[in-house]
Amino acid sequence: QEQLVESGGDSVEAGGSLRLSCVVSNYTFSSDYSNYCMAWFRQAPGKAREGIATINDDGSTSYRPSVKGRFSISKVADKNTLYLQMNDLGPDDTAMYCCAARGPTYCSGGYLTPAPSFDARGKGTQVTVSS
Repeated sequence: QEQLVESGGDSVEAGGSLRLSCVVSNYTFSSDYSNYCMAWFRQAPGKAREGIATINDDGSTSYRPSVKGRFSISKVADKNTLYLQMNDLGPDDTAMYCCAARGPTYCSGGYLTPAPSFDARGKGTQVTVSS
């Protein structure tokens, strides 16, 4: 059973930056699955969960338009760690951020790939941005 643990969430002022991390255990990026996909989702109070970024085994990425150019998803396979670098944060970015993993399916839908289709998801880390 894969386990994903997020960290890096914090309270920051608008315009600030954060880097979220997601450590994956019982799951090896390159050896357990081929064509895996990793993703970040977020959910703000009273709003639906939304996908914000995905990264496939070949390094291809996809971003929600509202974060494109400000957020960057990356992975370090030998550390089994997924990252989300978030720059120029605004109050609308306030949410619980969760990472997810799935394989051996390629996320052809990009950031629109639905959360229930992922094999495992973490519990999340809170990001709060004040104006």
